[in-house]
Amino acid sequence: MSLAFPPLLVNPRFELSQLTLGALLMCASAASWAAPSVTRLTPPSELFSQGQGHTQVGINSSAPVVARFLPGQKFDLQATLVPDSAQGQISDVRFLLDGQPLKAPTSLRSCEEGCLASVPKNATIATLRALQVEKPGVHNFSVTAQQNDSQTVTAQGQFEVVAWQAVELGKLGNSAKAKVKNVIILLGDGMGAAHRTAARIVSGGYAQGKANQPLAMDLLPITGMVKTSSLNALVTDSSPGMSSYVTGNKHNNNEEGVFPDDTIDPFDNPRMEYLSEYLHRTQGKSLGLVTTADVFDATPAANAVHTSNRGAGTGIVDQYLDDSGLTGLSVLMGGGRKWFLPASVPGSARALSNDYAFATEANPALAHTANLVKAWGISPGQRDPERDLIADFERAGFVYAPDKTTLDAISVDKTDRLLGLFSYANMNVALDKINGRRAKTTVTAGTSVGGGQSGASIVEEFGFPDQPMLDEMTTKALAVLEKNKKGFVLMVEGASIDKQAHNMDTERWILETLEFDKAVGVARAYALKHPDTLVIVTADHETAGASLIGASKVTDQKLQELIQAGGTENVRDKVVGVYEQAKFPRYHFSADGYPQTEDIDFRILVGYGANADRYEDWRTNPQPITDPQQPFANQAPQSTYPSNPLKRDVAGRYLVTGQVPGNSAVHTATDVPLSAMGRGAWAFTGVMDNTDVFFKIGQAVSKGVPVFKDR
Repeated sequence: MSLAFPPLLVNPRFELSQLTLGALLMCASAASWAAPSVTRLTPPSELFSQGQGHTQVGINSSAPVVARFLPGQKFDLQATLVPDSAQGQISDVRFLLDGQPLKAPTSLRSCEEGCLASVPKNATIATLRALQVEKPGVHNFSVTAQQNDSQTVTAQGQFEVVAWQAVELGKLGNSAKAKVKNVIILLGDGMGAAHRTAARIVSGGYAQGKANQPLAMDLLPITGMVKTSSLNALVTDSSPGMSSYVTGNKHNNNEEGVFPDDTIDPFDNPRMEYLSEYLHRTQGKSLGLVTTADVFDATPAANAVHTSNRGAGTGIVDQYLDDSGLTGLSVLMGGGRKWFLPASVPGSARALSNDYAFATEANPALAHTANLVKAWGISPGQRDPERDLIADFERAGFVYAPDKTTLDAISVDKTDRLLGLFSYANMNVALDKINGRRAKTTVTAGTSVGGGQSGASIVEEFGFPDQPMLDEMTTKALAVLEKNKKGFVLMVEGASIDKQAHNMDTERWILETLEFDKAVGVARAYALKHPDTLVIVTADHETAGASLIGASKVTDQKLQELIQAGGTENVRDKVVGVYEQAKFPRYHFSADGYPQTEDIDFRILVGYGANADRYEDWRTNPQPITDPQQPFANQAPQSTYPSNPLKRDVAGRYLVTGQVPGNSAVHTATDVPLSAMGRGAWAFTGVMDNTDVFFKIGQAVSKGVPVFKDR
């Protein structure tokens, strides 16, 4: 028999106890002698991933602690434990904190079913739920597991509880006046520095090199830069991009409010407490979520719903309501009606496959989630595709608005809970909503109005001609939320800055940024009247590598002639002005606050550094790219829209070759700007990690504003 112990001795993922090397040598001929292993330990830790539990081997002492929590913030511990052979079984598991056994119950789940294919069937996943640690500092935690031949393994990790900073009250007089009462986070999805600059150029223009007027977000006095990488990738997607701001922890791409695990259930992952949950539990604050996307989308969901699958729409929207007692959810507005309609109703997207359910007496197969339900106090849920979720929201006290007219008519004096669903999926973008409001139906000189083959406006073709703008939703949300005298957290998302940058649809994302900036203006005005309000404007990531390359050298009429002539020599070489050839474009605005047309003479020109192949002609696209999330996207008139950027602007024959495969521009790892105002805003200067934002907010709301001294 060949000896199997050498690989175990060099594998640092575990340390052997109860056996010495000599004992191993003596029993090498025994049928079972090897210890089990720990293949995953949560929360994520450099101590585990680099040293695999050995403090003396391979540890980079300068590496940051990955997992951090506020004092008392809830989070889960978890370990995946693998026996040494196919016949082995894990018989006992203990979690320890700083060397002391934890008394909270630990649930054990067999991987016979429901685990990833890469995990052995006899592996066990051990989870301890809703741990709370008040003592600040770096803590070591460990798991010790025993298999059925009495051999054990121990693996170690670490996390940090971030200490509260001392508050020097000075003229504030008392700690209550030092605290932030309300937090407004305005998230321009995908909005990098170039997106902001383009919006400023279009909004006010430049004269002799100086901006004629600032954006609302430019008026916020404090500015910093944010690093955006996720737990498992240099380039984040929106799920960890948003979650990091409101949990203080890194997440895998496509996951929100959870750490990664080895199960396939999208809702049973180890959790950490959201800002909304923490502040509702400790202070009774309310939560408001406003977006121009489908409300199930990553950014809004990453404030209230814990899942490893951002696409599990039915379960996500159900948990908005089911767990609103934990999050304090009082306002939810955006698109996404398709998830709220019973599955038998046309347009519904509800399905068993993406719903959620945890352990109940009627569902003993999910017994491993019983501790999740009990420890976190969450709803057990139910797989119910025929659920009428709008009716359930109304029964829970929410007033429902299906359109702008209804929203405007709602009296906030009689309303402290509000649900608004203004489209089946993502709301139409600002350009198309504005054109619909202007009631134009054809593309004519001097207009940017788009429509399909029917001649109707885009919003009419989608069937939702009466959609509110983001600033209108924000105004109503604030009016409802401020009724809670204990304060609120409001997240407002300009979602299609990102979505239209993915499509490399320049005019649509510029107007999305302008729409978002108007919502910033609403929040700024509110904070000026309520000095105990903190306003933060930032992004989850940058999208498309947008770059302001210059301005057109020709009039719009000449541009159209060059497009007809076609080819790179006409549409690029005779149009693109760089350096001193790029003059200052002047956009003219209508009374509604948006450009009369984007197709002006000597217009701004935008390129992309993270783009897929596309055709470019520099003019406004009359139709958007088909949105596959819309339930009727495969039916006319939506099916007549271009399916991707290679299916539009073809007449000009100017093909721009991309740096990435596929049909869409991608996110980048570029830092994003953050602007802030109000009490606590001075904490947001310099370059910070996205997780740092959470702790700065937590400090300002829970303990007050500290005095930051020069270093």
